[in-house]
Amino acid sequence: MDGGKKLFIKTYGCQMNVYDSERMAEALPDHDLVETPEEADLILLNTCHIREKAAEKVYSELGRFKPLKAAKPDLKIGVAGCVAQAEGEEIVRRQPLVDLVVGPQAYHRLPEMERRVRDGSRALDTDFPEEDKFERLKGRGGMRRGPTAFLTVQEGCDKFCSFCVVPYTRGAERSRPAERVVAEARGLVERGAREVTLLGQNVNAYHGHDGGLAGLIMDLARIDGLERIRYTTSHPNDMDDALIEAHGAEPKLMPYLHLPVQSGSDRILKAMNRKHTSEGYLRLIARVRAARPDIVISGDFIVGFPGETDSDFEETMSLVREVGYGHAFSFKYSARPGTPAAERGSRVPDGTASARLDRLQRLLAEQQAGAMEAMVGREVGVLFEKEGRSPGQLVGKSEHLMAVHADLPGDRIGTLAKVRITASNPNSLSAVPA
Repeated sequence: MDGGKKLFIKTYGCQMNVYDSERMAEALPDHDLVETPEEADLILLNTCHIREKAAEKVYSELGRFKPLKAAKPDLKIGVAGCVAQAEGEEIVRRQPLVDLVVGPQAYHRLPEMERRVRDGSRALDTDFPEEDKFERLKGRGGMRRGPTAFLTVQEGCDKFCSFCVVPYTRGAERSRPAERVVAEARGLVERGAREVTLLGQNVNAYHGHDGGLAGLIMDLARIDGLERIRYTTSHPNDMDDALIEAHGAEPKLMPYLHLPVQSGSDRILKAMNRKHTSEGYLRLIARVRAARPDIVISGDFIVGFPGETDSDFEETMSLVREVGYGHAFSFKYSARPGTPAAERGSRVPDGTASARLDRLQRLLAEQQAGAMEAMVGREVGVLFEKEGRSPGQLVGKSEHLMAVHADLPGDRIGTLAKVRITASNPNSLSAVPA
């Protein structure tokens, strides 16, 4: 590197944060990205507020930077993302070494904020500005990781699930205009991407195209060189007819759907303010599978929600057995300050919640293993992304987002290849060229 300013970004949480970190780096083009905080002149922690004790983990991480800042007084430290949005001035109060706090909607203001902290001031911006941050962030666009890319098309949430902080940290639902998304996707393909995953807190609530998310997908499918399209995360209430039909009609839309349900109990779903029922969710899954019979369903589950009884939990287990998930994320409930659920009594004892989570995760693991075992003997398409652990081995993802490894020449990285699955392993599939 040429001795210019150095930037280190540590990213926590979801794929949208990965995307945002790329955009923050683009907003500071006079900084070279470095691999360790010790090399940096500016450290940014791009934080997530979803998981348990998220804020405390950030404070702990900041504490580890104290010796670094003492040895390097000109080092500037910033906190970005959802913890920054939620905690704001509290971060500066608790950790005086922090120079800069920026929320998810203000990343386009980073250059100005960085100049202020270089002049000796502190910078705090957790506003929800009216201007479009994506329009202001005129960089290369998109987070490309080899032949795959993330592309944010929608942000924010209007659902106000009682356990969730997203509406407070990311704001109201906003969709990017379709023409801008398509232009960014073309740029990603020109840079080597063959697969794009469309991101949003409620991505299927996208309304930047007259045809909704389905219309956007159809426009993207016409881009030469773009071979695969995925999207995440969806809400059951926004899964419209056109999007369901797209799963059957558009071959570039991959047969994988992440559709969180959170609980199988209607009583708990109502307490969560999910605004759907377990039966409605099951009917929706049936319709999606009718459109695309080989689709793999993924989900999210919370156990131990305030007031959850043994009977409520058994309804969740029953729903899981009926759906048959190929992949899932499951967690014990943890209260988020400021959310309605955090104010409720009827807390489930931690030991009870842990026992329930263990049972659920064992069932989900059995289903995932079964879904992978069912692939043995089949021919699947794999987009190979990188070298594997063994010499001559490449690793990639199948249409169903399953990890696959096969012995292929290194020049096949970034290409699609047909392979035959020969074995199912705990976290991957073994294959040979078809």
